[in-house]
Amino acid sequence: MNFIIRLLITAISAFILSKVLTGVHFDTFGSTIIFAIVLGLLNLIVKPVLSILSLPITILTLGLFSFVINALIILLTDYLMDSMQVEGFWWALLFSILLSLVTSAFSTIFESKED
Repeated sequence: MNFIIRLLITAISAFILSKVLTGVHFDTFGSTIIFAIVLGLLNLIVKPVLSILSLPITILTLGLFSFVINALIILLTDYLMDSMQVEGFWWALLFSILLSLVTSAFSTIFESKED
């Protein structure tokens, strides 16, 4: 049940951000649910590999390179999905940062209501 709630929070956050940001587009709300699933799978499989391979760069940049990894994961998700369009690296970077912030805020709100 917790997985489904997090999936919906990510999908709703992505949908809201796609309405605010002009460089990120989804065809329907259903495509944001698919986006959340694909993003979760890529974060589970690809992101740890990229994080290990880029560990020296991440250390040198004091962790800031992890934002680049997140943007690359968003771009890879865009590549895998036809119903999502990201208009470049900078939009993916901004979208990944804002998605993390909005998802964290929604998660905090919903977790505090469950207690």
